[in-house]
Amino acid sequence: MSNETTEKARVASAPVSSREWAPHFWEGCDFFAWIRLLVRNRFAVGWRHLYIALIVTFVSMVHTLLRWLQQAIYGRALRRTPLHEPPLFIIGHWRTGTTLLHELLILDERFSFPNTYQCLEPNHFLLTEGLVKRFLWFLMPSRRPMDNMPAGWDRPQEDEFALCMMGQPSPYLTIAFPNHPPQDQEAFTVRELAPAAQQRWKKAFSAYLQRLAFKDPRRLVLKSPTHSFRLPVLLELFPQAQFIHIVRDPYAVFPSTVNLWKSLYETQGLQTPTYAGLEEYVYNTYTRLYQELEAGKPSVPANHFYELKYEDLIRNPLEVMRALYEHLQLGEFEKVAPRLQKFFEENKGYQTNRYPRLSPEQIQTITERWGGVIQRYGYSAPTPSKEPSR
Repeated sequence: MSNETTEKARVASAPVSSREWAPHFWEGCDFFAWIRLLVRNRFAVGWRHLYIALIVTFVSMVHTLLRWLQQAIYGRALRRTPLHEPPLFIIGHWRTGTTLLHELLILDERFSFPNTYQCLEPNHFLLTEGLVKRFLWFLMPSRRPMDNMPAGWDRPQEDEFALCMMGQPSPYLTIAFPNHPPQDQEAFTVRELAPAAQQRWKKAFSAYLQRLAFKDPRRLVLKSPTHSFRLPVLLELFPQAQFIHIVRDPYAVFPSTVNLWKSLYETQGLQTPTYAGLEEYVYNTYTRLYQELEAGKPSVPANHFYELKYEDLIRNPLEVMRALYEHLQLGEFEKVAPRLQKFFEENKGYQTNRYPRLSPEQIQTITERWGGVIQRYGYSAPTPSKEPSR
């Protein structure tokens, strides 16, 4: 823990614009997923990204062969592997603190989680994870491209990336071709997909969780903002699942989310991004997320759903986590409290990224378009200013 937090403190002061080399997400695709992605986008790879496409084409063939080999070796055992406990889902909009909450919950040794390698190499991690993490640890950067959070093969990751690598429809495929219209928007809810595609998605997601459970039978904690749209589907698959929703000041979320997508388009895209329509996409997706979340919440039993504010978590972390544990009956909080205390003590100097202040026009637009969420959770507009924050 001390080495990780030392590294986190080191990178916190690094400028956001500095980049480290990192593998591309798409290098984890199997061959068929990769070819479908290229075909649907008419092979519109930018000239300076062609070498990436060539690398992915080659390694995707290897991934497919390894997937077949893993299935041949483990297939029967995997089909018999149950989830001993229903997953615990962390939901919320991007940049609301879902990653921090994931980091906190997995300090509890009673929980398991999908790590970065398992999400970016979902097709064969049972065969290859140990070797890659031992000999190819240097392929991962020390931090994520969009913020100051540490990165690494063992860090918790969004399972949505695993679905991409397995060839399932996902809005995250937009990252590959950012100058094309947003892709697979129906996959936000899953239920808007064609019936056959829905069944394939459910089967692939369940099979992925079985592989995780085969590796580690402890209760899974999953985090992906896309799951915020999917409560009905997730409850169909896991009727006893529990959900933790974290919310954050929308006036802070907007610039941070725009920066997130810009960073991912730049570092993971196969085109030189123009960012055309990006802010409108953020406005629309935010509105849709909270519409779907509010529609899905009544289906979840009260003792299976908990909401908290990012600001409260930062201000009173132990009190907020204690209340979360008590509400969801996650087990004895005192067992994990010392680890949480140590985490926050070692990260007192951690600073989040800072962005230019919102313009008066942006503040007005956020207030008008996200007003329902702002009022529901008790936020208020900042004082307009055109001066950049320091």
